[in-house]
Amino acid sequence: MKYSVVIVEDHILLSQALAGLVNGFSKFKILYLCKNGRELLTRLKDPKNIPDIVLMDINMPIMNGIETTIALKEEYPQVNVLALSVEEDEKTILKMLRAGAKGYLLKDTEKGILENALVEVQETGFYHTKDVTNLLLGSLNPKKENKVQLKEREMEFIKHACTEKTYKEIASDMCLSPKTIEGYRDSIFEKLHLKNRTGLVIYAIKNKIFIP
Repeated sequence: MKYSVVIVEDHILLSQALAGLVNGFSKFKILYLCKNGRELLTRLKDPKNIPDIVLMDINMPIMNGIETTIALKEEYPQVNVLALSVEEDEKTILKMLRAGAKGYLLKDTEKGILENALVEVQETGFYHTKDVTNLLLGSLNPKKENKVQLKEREMEFIKHACTEKTYKEIASDMCLSPKTIEGYRDSIFEKLHLKNRTGLVIYAIKNKIFIP
């Protein structure tokens, strides 16, 4: 059996081209195409239309990819979302990960990477390309990650950092001074070999400290 995929993309020619690519992959088949999130949610009301994976654009009219991903997480948690976008900025990627996307691809990705991403998302639960990861994190040493021992308060900080809260708001919630919170942040970045908050979110998701 092949895994079923739905493409949500408002550019029809691109959507059709992607469908042709995915149908050529040995493990996947296209179930149908949608132009926006609202159309997808309408079609999902029929149980026969629930796919294994949704290949999701972000910038769409009526209902965008972030809004749609949040709705899918609440109503159809069994459906895996793989974001496919031209957006490279850190905030957009963070929002999609927090919304529940299992992976993030740029639209100029190669065919082989797209196929591998679909496989990884379906069979392991997440996928991030090296390009996107490097763009956000700089470099990350997985071997050193596994040896790091985090204290309880550091874990608490990481969970707060995976939300939309500012560092000042985190300090208030943890009953600490902003300067102390900055110390936690800098210490954790050094321990985990991270360069920014996005890297911390990805680390937390991969290590199940934070579940979007």
